Amino acid sequence: MTATIERHEFQAEAKQLLDLMIHSVYSNKDIFLRELISNASDAIDKRRVLSLSDEKIGFPADPEIRIETDPENRTVSIIDSGVGMSRSEVVEYVGTLAKSGTKEFLAQLKESREAPSAELIGQFGVGFYSAFLVADRVDLTTRRAGEEHATRWQSSGDGTYTLAEAERDEVGTTITLHLKKVDEEDGIADYTQEWKIREIVKQYSDFVTYPVRMDVERTEGTGDEQKTVQTTETLNSMKAIWARSPEDVTEEEYTEFYKHVSHDWTEPLTHIRYHAEGTLEYTMLLYIPSSAPYDLFHFHHRRGVNLYVKRIFIMDDCEDLVPTHLRFVKGVVDSEDLSLNISREILQQDRQIKAMRKQLEKKVLSELDKMKREDSDKFGTFWKEFGKVLKEGIMDTMGASENAEKILSLCLFESTHSETESTSLSDYVSRMRPGQDKIYYVTGESRALLESSPQLEAYKAKGYEVLLLTDTVDEIWTGAFPPKYQEHEFESVAKGAGELGTEDERKKEEEALEEKKKTFASLLEAAQKHLEDDVKDVRLSKRLTESPACLVGDENDMTPQMEQILKSMGRDPGKQKRILELNPDHPVMKTLQSIFEKDPNDPRIADYAQLVYGQAVLAEGGKLENPAKFTKLLTDLLAKAL
Repeated sequence: MTATIERHEFQAEAKQLLDLMIHSVYSNKDIFLRELISNASDAIDKRRVLSLSDEKIGFPADPEIRIETDPENRTVSIIDSGVGMSRSEVVEYVGTLAKSGTKEFLAQLKESREAPSAELIGQFGVGFYSAFLVADRVDLTTRRAGEEHATRWQSSGDGTYTLAEAERDEVGTTITLHLKKVDEEDGIADYTQEWKIREIVKQYSDFVTYPVRMDVERTEGTGDEQKTVQTTETLNSMKAIWARSPEDVTEEEYTEFYKHVSHDWTEPLTHIRYHAEGTLEYTMLLYIPSSAPYDLFHFHHRRGVNLYVKRIFIMDDCEDLVPTHLRFVKGVVDSEDLSLNISREILQQDRQIKAMRKQLEKKVLSELDKMKREDSDKFGTFWKEFGKVLKEGIMDTMGASENAEKILSLCLFESTHSETESTSLSDYVSRMRPGQDKIYYVTGESRALLESSPQLEAYKAKGYEVLLLTDTVDEIWTGAFPPKYQEHEFESVAKGAGELGTEDERKKEEEALEEKKKTFASLLEAAQKHLEDDVKDVRLSKRLTESPACLVGDENDMTPQMEQILKSMGRDPGKQKRILELNPDHPVMKTLQSIFEKDPNDPRIADYAQLVYGQAVLAEGGKLENPAKFTKLLTDLLAKAL
């Protein structure tokens, strides 16, 4: 008896979705197989769950997803042993999308040309429509667990489909795609070829829980005894080690998976596993490498972890899951709740992605803290390779997160305390002098240059430890809005007035300086006039003990190093005038004062002012605007002295 064939039209929204999925969502045609394997895996999962409460459902001893190809008839079939669908379910999930908000969703989709939003994530029909990317016709035969008869669904993607009763010996679903002609220009490959099927499964579905199998022909023997035999091969590894119990995964397996996911042949420093349950369920397997890639600081460096949804690969280098200052982290994040159709464009707006990103940062920083406390050698390796990157997070998290201080607590800095060992901020704070409430630092190109800086003289003389910051990123995070550590503010020794000591000590020092200001007031005024094109003020210094002069800035002034950074980026901030501080106890100042008292108009005053300014520029490693002029003045001075 011939089964009655019923012809139906797709619901209006389903027609539109079919068109949009084909023409805008799936530019990569290979994705169809990922979608259909994912649906098959979901169907097996559902059958497993239902079988636990209903013995009639049953669950196969060897659940599988099979792929069959027919090059002669140009078909490819995906066959599963999942729960299957009833006739009404086929109509509901494949032919209809009458869900709340569907029309609004489609209007938005048309406007943005993006992938479907979260409202349509769990609906079987959405991913199923991707079959029409590569097929002129799709046949679906399915038998629901607990039912005797099957249903056959057929459509050519023309807005209509047919339904008929069918026979299927086992519970499950078979989807047969009648393939379009091969068109490399349009991205349609020959999906009847074994190598192509293998390639797609390996890339997108390698970690699907159930075996993806295919019958293949192999030639055995040689000469007259050669024969062709057919064997069944499993195409995916099913080694989703992040889904296995930690006790069942060896260190060797963790290392091999790291090499696979990172394309790095060295062993990682450590791995981090985390599983979140509740309203948002996901698993993380993260790695901290032992060495930095050559392009870590390049603009085009690819960062991020691999994103999976229910062990189905979605994308590599998912940047939205990893903050920039953790771009060295490798691994996978596997979500149970995200959509398979999620695009890079909508990741940034996804609330779940943001929650996972926050948790990822928390776990990585916690692991680094543990490493720092328990294995200083390993942490030293990490800091050498990635410390500059991690420090970017101090400014990335300021004002938006509690992580700024966590990152600061991990940082290691060179300081005047030791020539060979770095210091943490907690150790720095433990060594603070009585009454000290600031963390003092200075920035520059090298330790050697900073250690000889005149700006450090008073700090060294009074026993204050100063951090020596030489990384480019240090200029940025210590900039206009520096963070606090344990309520201690950071203060540059190259800015401000250089207030040191207790309140009584500062008061006595200020009183002594006021007396000296009376003596040098006219000379300072004259020097300011001679240097008005180079500095914004000339004043006596509290921070100099040996050198005659140094250059400093006001609290919010740009440093010379930051000026150079901006220039290297093609952003010239213009000339930045700073403050010239003079040492009232230095012989040079006493000589200048003597000359000035004899003749305030002596032309040597202007020359000596330029020489002292030039010396201050050179002392901090700066560059003179007019080296020839400085050299002539110095030569003339030497000639007169000799």
